[in-house]
Amino acid sequence: MSIAKVIEVTAQSEKGFEDAIREGIARTGETLSNVQSAWIKDQDVQIQEGKITAYRVTMKVTFVVSS
Repeated sequence: MSIAKVIEVTAQSEKGFEDAIREGIARTGETLSNVQSAWIKDQDVQIQEGKITAYRVTMKVTFVVSS
C-alpha cells in the first residue's frame, strides 16, 4: 500500500505559463522525492503599465510518502 500527500505550490515565470509549471515542478523535486503528478489549479498574470510582467500558476502536487 502507498500513501500520497498533496501540497499546493505557486510558481512564477517571466516567460510563460508552461515555464512557470516546469520551474515549479523542478523546485518541488529538489526538496521532495517521489513526485507523481500535478494539477494546475489556477493561472494568472502580473501586469505593469499595461504589459504582462509575470506568469503565475498555482498547482496541487502529489508525491508518495511511503510504499
